[in-house]
Amino acid sequence: MTTVITGASRGIGAALAAQLTARGEAVIGTGRSAAAQVSLDVTRPADFSNLTDALGGAPVELLVCNAGVYLDKAETLETGYGADMWAQAYAANVTGVFLTVQSLLPNLRAARGKVAIISSQMGSSTRAKGTSIIYRTSKAAVLNLGFNLAEALKSDGVAVGIYHPGWVRTDMGGDAADIGTEESASGLIARFDALSLESTGCFETWDGRAHPL
Repeated sequence: MTTVITGASRGIGAALAAQLTARGEAVIGTGRSAAAQVSLDVTRPADFSNLTDALGGAPVELLVCNAGVYLDKAETLETGYGADMWAQAYAANVTGVFLTVQSLLPNLRAARGKVAIISSQMGSSTRAKGTSIIYRTSKAAVLNLGFNLAEALKSDGVAVGIYHPGWVRTDMGGDAADIGTEESASGLIARFDALSLESTGCFETWDGRAHPL
């Protein structure tokens, strides 16, 4: 089984890659650094040729769209949230996910594979707090993108799931977060295993609960 994970150099992505590799799967991880297995900045369309070249025509059973950014933790409504920050966040968190899926469509269709999009509970309308507005709205957008991809790919036999990974102790989540990367990754992998055409379009938490929209 071939799995592709974007943003696999650290945090949740690295934990997912390690656990899936340990159970015998062929994992191809991407990252922005030159040291990554496949160098890919999802905000740079030209970089996707690195990924497609690395895979050739090999079927991809699982694509995990994990790469993302959280740029606006400290922004204020009065003076923050600059236009460049909006562009950068949406390029990574939304457009980057779409381009990743689009570039691997032949590989996913060949395997009748699965797409797992790592979103966040902060993209839910029930979690609107008036803070981190760029991150929240970008995660709401990728949630909607996931729903649309689920419908568009159903006839190809490709299932799509959208997941909240938990509040995880990473550079993004901070030291005060609830769970570690290993626990999050283990729960997410169980969700990926359970994903099917019957559950395509689901929005779930790492531990298997349906998340309100």
